[in-house]
Amino acid sequence: MSVQLLNQMGSEEKGDQARLSSFVGAIVIGDLIKTTLGPRGMDKILQSQSSGELQVTNDGATILGAIYIDNPAAKVLVNISKTQDSEVGDGTTSVCVLASELLREAEKLINQRIHPQTIIAGWRAALEVARDALTGSAQSNADDAAKLEADLLAIARTTLSSKIVQQDKEHFARLCVDAVLRLKGGTDLEAIHIIKKAGGSLKDSQLTDGFVLEKKFGVGQPKRLVNPKILLANTAMDADRNKIFGIRVRTDSTASVAAIETAERAKMLEKCAKIVAHGVDCFINRQLIYNLPEQYFTEHGVAAIEHADFEGIERLGLVTGGEIVSTFDHPELVKLGTCELIEEIMIGEDRMIQFSGLPHTGASTIVLRGASAQLLDEAERSVHDALCVLSQTAATDAKRTVLGGGCSESLMAHAVDALAATTAGKTALAIEAFARALRAIPTVLADNAGFDSSELVTQLRAAHATGQTRAGLNLDDGVVADMAEHGVVESFKLKLQVLCSAAEAAEMILRTDEIFRVAPRKREGR
Repeated sequence: MSVQLLNQMGSEEKGDQARLSSFVGAIVIGDLIKTTLGPRGMDKILQSQSSGELQVTNDGATILGAIYIDNPAAKVLVNISKTQDSEVGDGTTSVCVLASELLREAEKLINQRIHPQTIIAGWRAALEVARDALTGSAQSNADDAAKLEADLLAIARTTLSSKIVQQDKEHFARLCVDAVLRLKGGTDLEAIHIIKKAGGSLKDSQLTDGFVLEKKFGVGQPKRLVNPKILLANTAMDADRNKIFGIRVRTDSTASVAAIETAERAKMLEKCAKIVAHGVDCFINRQLIYNLPEQYFTEHGVAAIEHADFEGIERLGLVTGGEIVSTFDHPELVKLGTCELIEEIMIGEDRMIQFSGLPHTGASTIVLRGASAQLLDEAERSVHDALCVLSQTAATDAKRTVLGGGCSESLMAHAVDALAATTAGKTALAIEAFARALRAIPTVLADNAGFDSSELVTQLRAAHATGQTRAGLNLDDGVVADMAEHGVVESFKLKLQVLCSAAEAAEMILRTDEIFRVAPRKREGR
């Protein structure tokens, strides 16, 4: 006797059908973005059907965040990609590819009638061995500043080699490392401002001291201020009109209208007088500054900068040490910002304002140049990923690094194979499957570079079996080589996060045996 539990708007998948649906969704996601992995990965074009806006990128999190996905297992992979992006900043493609390969191997084992819990037990044992192998291979130069900087440069070059800026990766690696070293172990990337200006080439991008604001001073105001006091505000500086929606004012003469306008002007001038009473040299407002207050500030020798958007005003508060205020009745309670110099500079054909000698010594600005808006957007994503990885590496006490180019994955796979050889029962099959999934990473790297992946991966496997623990794939020449000699270095934290997140996500999907799809419950009375 069957019982209908769900209404007509709901559906249910059970057992093998539910598991197959989950596997297929996750594997499709992996196949979708695996071609973007590595230094020879391809880009994807994302186009909005509504606005026609274009994005050209090979960033996994950006691609998966832009496409509509209905499969629940595929959404899990999208979420771990976003987590990887927020935690480390890079490895968003690797984590999805590894999770999908684990599920591809799990599907084969399920077809051999091996229970999911047996597979999970094997995966957990393999994960512990792989984590230990990765930790054992990590190197640290935390006590040597020169070697640490060299490690950070190598990490930046490796990260940027798979991005659109790979032709100028030496230049951008230097920019990113210099910016991160100014943070002195901090991870607050808000202190590093990125500006995009069309024109020139990527190689024209530069790192400047201090903070650069894409705004101009008011007309007739000083363009250079030495040791200024800065007031940051978020307040209305237009005429103080009645802003209640739909309000009407009726008067019996034009003289009454003039009286209202005079009162508005007087109220605005009173606010301006309170601002000047703070003893400031520079007033920066998030909102617009109309002609009347701008003229008042000019007459009183105060430089005014209008429409510094929310992000800009927040960054200025961080780097100048000032507070953002909205009222001006108590000057003694307001914390003003300071710096050594504010001046107007030219970047390309645009005038901007540079704040130098800031209290926050880690403040800097990266100015990106490029031929098109799409190129600049992708360059910004590339630089941001490198900054995230570098800051996370520099912030940890150990500051550990591992080798890239498929070296770490092959090293872990070799350790997992050794565990499988000493494990009895069906669990050994799951452990072997975990090792094959790890080797899928160098396989994809070789495929994307146009080389024979079967030949290269078997050579790499043999190299690690004979004790060449630093062997990886040289994708320039299509050979197995020493990754340490080639400077292919990655962050230990990045690799560990990829390994753990992929294994946990794959395990969660594998444990699924039923999928319910139900419509939202209707509100009563509707």
